[in-house]
Amino acid sequence: MGIAELALIAAGVSMDAFAVSVCKGLSVRNPGARHYCSAALWFGGFQAMMPLAGYFLGVRFAGFVSDVDHWIAFVLLGIIGGNMIREALAGEDFKEDPDFSFRTMLALAVATSIDALAIGVSFAFLQVDIWKAIALIGAATAAFSAGGIYVGNMFGSRYKSKAELAGGVVLVVMGVKILVEHLFFQ
Repeated sequence: MGIAELALIAAGVSMDAFAVSVCKGLSVRNPGARHYCSAALWFGGFQAMMPLAGYFLGVRFAGFVSDVDHWIAFVLLGIIGGNMIREALAGEDFKEDPDFSFRTMLALAVATSIDALAIGVSFAFLQVDIWKAIALIGAATAAFSAGGIYVGNMFGSRYKSKAELAGGVVLVVMGVKILVEHLFFQ
């Protein structure tokens, strides 16, 4: 998997954290460096750690499923992306909460990074440089999260569902691409 595909996956998987950051930005009257750094470090850190954990779990089972690895990646990315699309179209609201405490940010970081765990499992079945992948995912999520605080504070919640929809579409397209490449070009 090339850098362009990894960058697209990184952007797609970052959209949940971006959407939550937009809501956090809505809740803070004057966000400061503490707010931007908190969102970037919590969300970026967890989005980087979870694919690594998923990758190591997947590697343990890769030998057993090597004949269907492309299907596994397709299904996982399709489910994750489809869920993001469903949530975006349903217009599910996230409660605005100005709390940036350890407990709140930990819960939000875990909740937004569960998808990244499944992405990491799919990476185990593909030819992915996991260190490059987690660096891209962590950096992209950190940037999108800090940007989300700004966007939420400046523009409101108009972009939350659009970002989640775009992220879901990207993940579904990447899953289809992986499946098509393995079925027709190998």
